[in-house]
Amino acid sequence: MLRGACGVTAAAILGNGPARATPGPGQSFLTAPDGRRFPVWEWRSSHAHAGTILFSHGAQSSPLHYPDMIGAWVAAGWNVIAPLHVDSTEHPDHARHTGAHWWKVRIEDVRAVARQIGGAYVAAGHSFGGLNALTLGGAAATLPAGVTGPLRDPAARAVLAFSPPRPVAGMITAPGYAELAVPALIQTGTIDLTIPGAPADSWKGHLTAFDVAAPGGHRYALVLDGADHYFGGLICDPTRPGPPQTAQLANATALSLAFLAEWGTGHARGTAPDQRVGVHHGYALSVK
Repeated sequence: MLRGACGVTAAAILGNGPARATPGPGQSFLTAPDGRRFPVWEWRSSHAHAGTILFSHGAQSSPLHYPDMIGAWVAAGWNVIAPLHVDSTEHPDHARHTGAHWWKVRIEDVRAVARQIGGAYVAAGHSFGGLNALTLGGAAATLPAGVTGPLRDPAARAVLAFSPPRPVAGMITAPGYAELAVPALIQTGTIDLTIPGAPADSWKGHLTAFDVAAPGGHRYALVLDGADHYFGGLICDPTRPGPPQTAQLANATALSLAFLAEWGTGHARGTAPDQRVGVHHGYALSVK
């Protein structure tokens, strides 16, 4: 089981000031169509409300294992609502569900949260959760038994996808990713290798949704030098060996905030994050 994690704010992770505690989330429960109840964590910003982010965690993880990322969004004025999916080892019903059911249940979870939000939001996610986010933005994944389409939610105005999966047989194809219909920031790192023995450049598969996207849709690819799938244990799984990739996470967070300011509010200004496109110290940002 993953260990618990405590948070620091955007000021700490971005190097803009001393650390202060991230406001703790509230917990509630929602009900899926089959009557299954599942926990939902919600962080509310004490600042001027910028919007709402629906966040889907990585496989077997928990929203509580993304404290710096979520803390930065909340500090910038975003409310964050995140279901605890049943694949989480911390979910009370984890043992009752096999991996074959995880995708169906995840779809039900994010749909229920979106209904609870009741308006426009940004879909965000990491790894398996990145696929959830991309499908809410239009990517056409395979529908599991018992789920009807479409998976796209018109209320999802933009997508943040951190290390989303490469095409997976029976779940998502490259042409399916090409159906993405909203602005998106898609991230990976140069050591984001999730399959043992895979070629050294296999991290590029995490950018498939960007590579196949039609031009002109405000899709961004962020490649972080020296970032792995877990930022050295700073997200998703704190038991991963370090050292913590603090600089990489700071870049990912800063660029996600620039993207949110431009495409998450519904008031695009045509500037950031385009001003950061190019090769920089520690990262490269592309747009199409």
